[in-house]
Amino acid sequence: MKPITVAVNGILGKMGREVVSAVCQQQDMVLAGGADIKASQNTIDLPFSRGHAPIFKDIAALLDATKSDVLVDFSVADTALNAIRVAAAKKTNVVIGTTGFSTASLKQIEAIAKDNDIGIVIAPNFALGAVLMMHLARIASKYFDYAEITEAHNHEKADAPSGTALATVRGMIQSRGKPFISPQTKNFTLENVRGGQVDGVTIHSVRLPGLVANQEVVFGGQGQTLSIKHDTINRECFMPGVILAIREVAEHHAFVYGLEKLLHLGGT
Repeated sequence: MKPITVAVNGILGKMGREVVSAVCQQQDMVLAGGADIKASQNTIDLPFSRGHAPIFKDIAALLDATKSDVLVDFSVADTALNAIRVAAAKKTNVVIGTTGFSTASLKQIEAIAKDNDIGIVIAPNFALGAVLMMHLARIASKYFDYAEITEAHNHEKADAPSGTALATVRGMIQSRGKPFISPQTKNFTLENVRGGQVDGVTIHSVRLPGLVANQEVVFGGQGQTLSIKHDTINRECFMPGVILAIREVAEHHAFVYGLEKLLHLGGT
């Protein structure tokens, strides 16, 4: 069977390097090359004695040169949307690990996949444990009226709250069918101490050096609480999900939002 050729946009970034390492460990994949606006060299050395691969500043030049089957992108929403358009024009499938897409943008991306007969997978979170955490939160939402989320990330994370936290709340509300009850605080001695709120769910964002990605969903009920927590130790935890998405998107030309679809988690 012909190996899947993979290109990485943002190949010099932290997630880009993790993707390179993960791809180079697969027997059915080849790292064809990468693109990065910070590139100062023409090639990049690959781990595990896989030789080297070309690197470009321009995605179109990358895909023209490598004819890759799949483009992986872990940039930001605006950049990723441009990468999708470029890849679609080259008939290249896409795996996106970026949050922040609007509903309108997701509909546009779905149309791009259909019109160009390519596969596009977008996941707010590629960690299998995080996806299961969100799935379990959706189940629990049917049985509790109160819920809060604390999400903690590295201090360099640009946005707050995280896309995973927002996706968790959306899934909880969809499963529950109505907003949660939000306790009302009578007196505030510190402004904004209760965090932000979405449909009755308060989200608290922690940003500190040393953190990668952590989230806890706490449900409250009469005489009890239920906590569902996921801790990310390092960025390697995202790679099994990324590899799964690469294999799926290369085989099935469709638009998929959320890794739970690829894990075949039942509806709640």
